[in-house]
Amino acid sequence: MAVIDVALAGRSYEVRVGHGLLAAIGEQATPFLRKASVPIVADANARKHWGEAVEASLRAAGKEPRWYEVAPGEGSKSWESLARLTDWLLAEEVERGDHVLALGGGVVGDLTGFACAILKRGCGFVQLPTTLLAQVDSSVGGKTAINTAAGKNLVGAFHQPGLVMADLDALGTLPAREMRAGYAEVLKYGILGDSGFFDWLEANGAKVLAGDPAALEHAVAASVAMKARIVAEDERETSGARALLNLGHTFGHALEAETGFSDCLLHGEGVALGMVLAARYSARRGEISTDAAERITRAVDAAGLPAEISALGLACDGRALADHMLHDKKMDAGSLPFILLRCIGDAYLAKDVQLADVAAFLDEQLQAH
Repeated sequence: MAVIDVALAGRSYEVRVGHGLLAAIGEQATPFLRKASVPIVADANARKHWGEAVEASLRAAGKEPRWYEVAPGEGSKSWESLARLTDWLLAEEVERGDHVLALGGGVVGDLTGFACAILKRGCGFVQLPTTLLAQVDSSVGGKTAINTAAGKNLVGAFHQPGLVMADLDALGTLPAREMRAGYAEVLKYGILGDSGFFDWLEANGAKVLAGDPAALEHAVAASVAMKARIVAEDERETSGARALLNLGHTFGHALEAETGFSDCLLHGEGVALGMVLAARYSARRGEISTDAAERITRAVDAAGLPAEISALGLACDGRALADHMLHDKKMDAGSLPFILLRCIGDAYLAKDVQLADVAAFLDEQLQAH
């Protein structure tokens, strides 16, 4: 098992990465379970696969699991879902010193974390991510949110978990498409800040996607370690360091919005294509080399992720996609910073990007590919 510390002033926590963690949760999470009753918010699919093991471990530790199921999908990150969940937590008499378990992917983690951030002005929670995307990204760092009609993740709070337990065994139940979508976030860490890790992924990405135990643990632990370093440096995204984690997300969120935040384009797929577009746009500006941009494209394509905008079959132009970016939560005084690349492993925050130029670039991509 790998243990990564997220070093924050006064509230540091561990991310544990390994096999068999969910089946040992009664022992692993004992310091966070101070009462006999343990509230668990679970994605319905995650509970189907792992509920029995989690419950058996908790009961063996003298605990009484109390389950709250959340329907899979982004639709559960809503005001209505938040209200129902907070009402249930209040009915369960959750106190500020308690910890709620969040079992599932990023949707459950975001929803539960936000509910815990506002419940009695803040109670604790433990992340039990069961998807690759959640294990390497959303479960670490304390960003919690729901979606609204105006856009994705626009209402939320920074609220750090007390513990994250990333059980690699849970990834064995994922559909291949979900595994690939999570792998996009793994690739992101190499592209934005570690060219050596990107080299390793080029050689070992197929093993990671196939679930090879050693390769999977290395990929997840390395990704978490990089995110932990960035979060420790810039917890609330004020210095610019944490903004680098948004590589691919500005383009990706626009594509997600155009496809209605539906299963037509999973979040990780949007990020993958967004990274390709960010690399090509950087090359267009004369920053990253064309060869390096195409190397990123090949790595995305080799993972079975969308690498060409034409694959989405969009009936829109570049202006329409750029307009979606106006609702990006990173907008500041009317301008939108972009994460671009100088080379593989060297991302930076560009504040001189004009959306009209982005729209023209996207028109080129829609027509050329």
